[in-house]
Amino acid sequence: MKTNSTNLFFASLLAVFLFMTACTQTQNSNPNVEIIEGLYDAFAAGDGGAVLATFSPEIVWNEAESNSLADGNPYVGPQAVAEGVFGRIGQEWETFNLTDQTLYGVGEDMVMATGRYQGTHAATGKSINAQHVHIGWFENGKVTQFQQYVDTKQLAEAEAE
Repeated sequence: MKTNSTNLFFASLLAVFLFMTACTQTQNSNPNVEIIEGLYDAFAAGDGGAVLATFSPEIVWNEAESNSLADGNPYVGPQAVAEGVFGRIGQEWETFNLTDQTLYGVGEDMVMATGRYQGTHAATGKSINAQHVHIGWFENGKVTQFQQYVDTKQLAEAEAE
């Protein structure tokens, strides 16, 4: 039994290593990394117009399952994302920041971002420091799909009065 567990561990470790080898943190091999970097910078600066300008008119956006914002999944189009996601974050959170972002170009048309959400919920005053992963798919320099993964338990606890 121990040998099977050890083999499974090393096979999993190898799979992660191969995936990370296929990813890159350099902007040269995947120009979409620069686009996502600019998107996060615009979000941090509160420039909603610049954020939305990176989206395809037909973007399909999904919040993580069990996230309170997932009630509108999928959000289709920049306006739906602006109102259903960003607008609600602005109304429900006193502060909401993305920190410790690391970007990975995956192939030619995908970017994965890992990081943390830090913020304080406006109604409860409770704070979060939650891990997240974002995956964006691209076509012609525009984000066409977005998938969020996040510690939804931490978000729900902050939202609960």
